Amino acid sequence: MTLESLIATAHRQGASDLHLEPGLPAAFRVRGTLQSTGEPLPGNLLLDFAHQAVGNEAWPHFLEKRSADFSRSIGGVRCRLNLLHTSRGIGFVVRLLSSFQASLERLNLHPDLKKIVSATHGLVLVSGPTGSGKSSTLAGLIQEINLTEARHILTIESPIEYVFRSRRAFIRQREVGRDTPSFEQGLLDALREDPDVVMVGELREPETMRLTLNAAETGHLVFATVHSGSCAEALQRIVLAFPSEIQANIAAQLADSLVAVVCQRLRFRADLNLRLPECEILRSNSSVKAFIRNRDFFKLPQALETGGEHGMWSFSRYQAWMAKRTDWHTPGAADQNPDSEETVPASEIVQSSPSVQPIAESPAPRPRLPSSISPRREGPIEIEPVEGGLDEVIKRLK
Repeated sequence: MTLESLIATAHRQGASDLHLEPGLPAAFRVRGTLQSTGEPLPGNLLLDFAHQAVGNEAWPHFLEKRSADFSRSIGGVRCRLNLLHTSRGIGFVVRLLSSFQASLERLNLHPDLKKIVSATHGLVLVSGPTGSGKSSTLAGLIQEINLTEARHILTIESPIEYVFRSRRAFIRQREVGRDTPSFEQGLLDALREDPDVVMVGELREPETMRLTLNAAETGHLVFATVHSGSCAEALQRIVLAFPSEIQANIAAQLADSLVAVVCQRLRFRADLNLRLPECEILRSNSSVKAFIRNRDFFKLPQALETGGEHGMWSFSRYQAWMAKRTDWHTPGAADQNPDSEETVPASEIVQSSPSVQPIAESPAPRPRLPSSISPRREGPIEIEPVEGGLDEVIKRLK
């Protein structure tokens, strides 16, 4: 028995998570339910698994911290691993990540979510309980920008779950602990790195929340996740994370910068054999801003119910839309090969303005160029650097 074989078994069974604990059989979470199988696992076997996964160099740090969190491809399956010391020994929690490029269509999300990414600045929160697909939805929103706009996207994650390939956007991904020491440092660095879009993996600490709000106020579009059961609870949780004397200021910042909150949960559809996301979508308008600024979070559900014309969705309205929908996307073999998608030419990554079709006319005679400059059939004229700088180049052109 190896860690690779256990992960391969979990992958074949369609499990989202794999739990390993000394003295207990392996447990797979399939469609939200834990299922144990096999014989109890000996502690020395899991110790060997942990040493192999962490590596000799990071092993002393793991023994000191008593936990580790990282992502890795094991047996061809991309995983997020959390290793932890328990009363029985060393345990594993392995999240099996999707191997396809997440998109709003493939995740079976409502098309209205595309309107959220059209904002140029502000804060977008994706919330929900653990295991509700927050990271996948966040990846789908980022991918929507990547496929449609030429923006600089910077992600700060712990660990990186979805690896993006730059299409029209220019994407940089940083992993906390490997590429930056903390979310706080990564956000401070981001303000000097000319991003258009910043993605923060999770809002946990008040300092991370404060820096995220600052980034959203300074002209960046910021995406982040937070654990909550509703949109109102997500906003309230951020405000209550701060000392009482500054909560009014934080609420005002949040009201001014908020673009939208998406709260989701997963529901299994036996007729489709799929787990589908149910969403609550809160969009910012004058009423929502006033409720947040006054910390009247209990009034936000009413705004959701009456805000349909502003693109808001309550869980009940979203369920009604799901009941009428028939064209669900079912994961297939094509989804497992993201490289099969049509690639965007590199020229489109830096060309944000639409191309203009030239008017057909007879070609004008080409001017004669100096012999020191080679003519090109297309693209910009390139001039090799020469001594004397710009003045010398101008002399040669005369």
